Amino acid sequence: MQSQNPLIADFVKLANSAAGTFAGMTREARESARERVKEAMGGMDFVSREEFDAVKEMASKAREENEKLSERLAALEAKLASKA
Repeated sequence: MQSQNPLIADFVKLANSAAGTFAGMTREARESARERVKEAMGGMDFVSREEFDAVKEMASKAREENEKLSERLAALEAKLASKA
């Protein structure tokens, strides 16, 4: 059953308009904050996951090669010391 009171109908319209406006403001604030974060993060030098994984793999290979060369050097030094 609807009320025939125009004052109540106007109040309901006002409340609905205010709720819509508030929802729009909330959405706009969220989007604005998201854009600000994007701009702030864009200025920083972040790398993609693929780039990180590639460099990690390169570092792992370099570390393994370094260990092999260290062992080879130790063997050569030991061989040189035994001849002297």
